[in-house]
Amino acid sequence: MSKVIRCPRARVWRALVTPDELIRWDERRLALEAPIPDYPKPGCSARWRCRQGSVTVARREDPLEVVVAERLRSAVRLGSFAFEETYTLADRDPEATRLSLRISAQSTLPLLGGELDRFDVRRLSAESVDATLELIQRWCESGRQDAGR
Repeated sequence: MSKVIRCPRARVWRALVTPDELIRWDERRLALEAPIPDYPKPGCSARWRCRQGSVTVARREDPLEVVVAERLRSAVRLGSFAFEETYTLADRDPEATRLSLRISAQSTLPLLGGELDRFDVRRLSAESVDATLELIQRWCESGRQDAGR
């Protein structure tokens, strides 16, 4: 899935990789567990407390591939769910960026007392991607991130 964000690519990249901004635009992130110098870079994990529905869960992000202002691929563990997410940025025009987000997960995910099948995994992944792209688009296009600078 992707969205066109009416901001230059450098602005969108900054929103994706700056912890202070991430916690402001992604309403699901409640707190960063520890400072993360040089984020993102392979071998440098980020740990967050996040809200998943009405439950607070731990989120760990381990960058696997970082191409500045072009691609960020990370292994993510959100509670008991493990998946890989890849953000890809491309110029739409000088003042707009196409931001794509792809999530790769196993076909089934274990749950206490059962499992989610591939259709549930696909639906939950699509809902998460759509919500994430909507939140970052709203944040970047609002201009709020530059207030007070």
